[in-house]
Amino acid sequence: MHRVWNFSAGPAALPTEVLLQVQEELLDWQGAGCSVMEMSHRGKEFTGIIEAAEADLRELLDIPADYEVLFLQGGATLQFAQVPMNLLAGLADEQSADYIVTGAWSKKALQEARRIGQVRQAASVEVKGEVADGFTRLPRAGELDLDPDAAYLHVCTNETIHGVELHDDAALAAWVPAGVPLVADMSSHILSRPLALRHYGLIYAGAQKNIGPAGLTLVIVRQDLLGRAPAGIPTLMDYQVMAENGSMLNTPPTFAIYVAGLVFQWLKRQGGLAAMQAINREKAALLYAAIDASQGFYQNPVAADCRSFMNIPFTLARPGLDAEFLAQARAAGLLGLKGHKSVGGVRASLYNAMPLDGVRALVHFMNDFAARHP
Repeated sequence: MHRVWNFSAGPAALPTEVLLQVQEELLDWQGAGCSVMEMSHRGKEFTGIIEAAEADLRELLDIPADYEVLFLQGGATLQFAQVPMNLLAGLADEQSADYIVTGAWSKKALQEARRIGQVRQAASVEVKGEVADGFTRLPRAGELDLDPDAAYLHVCTNETIHGVELHDDAALAAWVPAGVPLVADMSSHILSRPLALRHYGLIYAGAQKNIGPAGLTLVIVRQDLLGRAPAGIPTLMDYQVMAENGSMLNTPPTFAIYVAGLVFQWLKRQGGLAAMQAINREKAALLYAAIDASQGFYQNPVAADCRSFMNIPFTLARPGLDAEFLAQARAAGLLGLKGHKSVGGVRASLYNAMPLDGVRALVHFMNDFAARHP
């Protein structure tokens, strides 16, 4: 068996221990005589799987009892519509929601929400013509135009494409007007560090980065935000209905939930999210140090205090070298390094499943490549 170092932004690497357990249980899950993919989602076996997954997730994130955990489908992109359907569409026409735009995904969320109801761009740091479309930092307090009566304030706390991350939950919460629920897309850094969940009314995340296989979407929502959806929205899009049915109004993504549950158990064995935060910071520091010490051969455009620990984009001093860099990296067993098609360049995603040795291998390759291309 040959395993590469997988730096893909998603679907991303899964812990080897988890994959080996999946392999072992694939044909016969714990004596059930069938795979999890084949068992009824209404049976006691799968009921135990989803209940254990939720319990472990609640422990990892210290989720309060007055928050619902929903295992949904459609990816974070569907949440761009489902959030305003539930929290905005049922309100009076004059009420709107605020969106802070810090990169491509929060920009897409804003555009989708406009199809549902009234929304405002409360801040944006995009400057056309600059590197990576100008998404190189977070907005400053003086750049925010927040509505104290907004239905909610939406942020993307880690922009996967541009590598911009909000690191401090409390500092972010200080921006939010009193009484306005804070909604966050955490797809690309959830479970990478402890989370002060009380600051948020709702968080959502696609699974295929730090949770499990693509096809599962996680939503954690405070109970007082349920029941706001208008009667006309599709039943499956109503958070309250899904909560009342334990995420199983229809057949949920059973195999993805099973694998996610194994990932949650793996995270607990690593020491929990505080331990993962320390490891993730060490990995990111190693790669950023290599970039910053390269005398301009490699460049990361993001302001130092806004740099992501999960997604690290960088460019080469001579863009013509990109194809050669990526081809040689692949030959060296370093995959998934091509930057997003909208910005180009190189991007290394250092999710929880990426071990420190993988980052060391990447840094060694980068140093060698730079030395061979003076």
